[in-house]
Amino acid sequence: MSGTELHPPHRSHTPDDLGRFIKNWIRNPLAIGAVAPSGRPLARLMANGLRPGARVVELGAGTGTLTEEVLARGVRPEDLYLVEKDEHFVEILARRFPRCPIVAADALALTDRFDESQRSFDFVISGLPLLLFSPDQKLRLLEQAFELLGPDGVLHQFTYGGRCPLGRDLRARLGIERSLIGFAALNLPPAFAYRFSRA
Repeated sequence: MSGTELHPPHRSHTPDDLGRFIKNWIRNPLAIGAVAPSGRPLARLMANGLRPGARVVELGAGTGTLTEEVLARGVRPEDLYLVEKDEHFVEILARRFPRCPIVAADALALTDRFDESQRSFDFVISGLPLLLFSPDQKLRLLEQAFELLGPDGVLHQFTYGGRCPLGRDLRARLGIERSLIGFAALNLPPAFAYRFSRA
């Protein structure tokens, strides 16, 4: 037998998962930020550059569409931390990805949930609706995300808006630069994926 560990397949979405997503969106659309889970084309863009051995934090993991793609890139479940504050989504994630560490918390309190020994991640992948965040919330989120990342770590963020969700002044203040990963025209709604790194 080879030295490659085989992981059991994760459980797919159930009709009830989609129903919960829609119910949660109706209950709190500003927190969810989308009318449907991210589609495959967007998930592939967001997982661009991921590789076996990478350590990843996913913010706003929802029902796990991006999670599936991250694992498909060879990231070990034990190295993929899922941050989600909605208790219904946490239940879905725990059922679908039992080997992934789940952090049931608000992404604006990241550094409270990861001690120093857990940091130096390679990627933070965010599905949070940043265009709905206040400037102070964006600043808090970015500061904490980059505290979790190692020196060469990067943040991936998607947005449904036609412009970068992190303005030039904020990027300059934090010393980060952006690049466009791509555009998922077939996503519902269409979305842009960006990569942010230390300048």
